[in-house]
Amino acid sequence: MYKLNGKEYPCCASLTMGFIGGKWKTVILFHLREKTLRYNELRKQMPSVTERTLSLQLKTLEEDGLIFRKVYTSKPPLKVEYSLTDFGKTLIPVVQSIADWGVYAVGEKGKVLV
Repeated sequence: MYKLNGKEYPCCASLTMGFIGGKWKTVILFHLREKTLRYNELRKQMPSVTERTLSLQLKTLEEDGLIFRKVYTSKPPLKVEYSLTDFGKTLIPVVQSIADWGVYAVGEKGKVLV
């Protein structure tokens, strides 16, 4: 049994999925793995996500210490950028492995190989 931030997890894989599980968290981390992006840039990368869902997932990732949110207020319009924290960067190999497996699973002719 693993405990973190007042939550109990039955195994280490479950703990990891607590951070990156769900439909959009891994996608967000995947897009932030190489560069800092503004909110609208993330939206363009994920056209099927709703604004509410994206905002909530970004907030959760920030609260978990995986991404950093920087707000520029010096002049309108408001500018917000998102980037991976050092802790978040430790997930890059995991996220890349998930992406690589997805490419493998689709295969050359769009058929699931497994």
